[in-house]
Amino acid sequence: MSSNSVLVCDDSQIDRDLVSQALIAGGFRVSTVSDGEECLKTVQQKRPDVIVLDVVMPKQNGFQVCRQLKTDPATKDIKVVLLSSKNQASDKFWGQKQGADLYLTKPFSDADLVAGVRSLM
Repeated sequence: MSSNSVLVCDDSQIDRDLVSQALIAGGFRVSTVSDGEECLKTVQQKRPDVIVLDVVMPKQNGFQVCRQLKTDPATKDIKVVLLSSKNQASDKFWGQKQGADLYLTKPFSDADLVAGVRSLM
C-alpha cells in the first residue's frame, strides 16, 4: 500500500462501512477485511501505514491480532488503532498492553477517528 493507507478490520459490514467512509472522507486510502486471520494475511501483502482493528471478532480477536503484529519484527512498526465497543478502563489497559498505539470506543465520531489515525501517520 502507498502512504496514507489504512486497513480496516471488523467483522461487522456496517462498522467496516462507517469506518471506511469516515477515513476516505479524511483523505486516506482504505481497504477492509472481516476477521483477524484475514487481517494478518493482508498486512503481509499490503503493508498498510495504520490498521483500525475491532476487538470482538471471530477466529482471532483484535487483542490477539495486535499482539501478533507488535511482536513480529516485520510488522511491529505498523500503527494499530483498536476500535471497540468494549469501553471499560480495563479494556483500554489491556489494549495498551498488547501494543495498541491508540484505543477508541464505539460509537465514535468521524472527526475523532480521522484525527486519531492522522496523528499516527
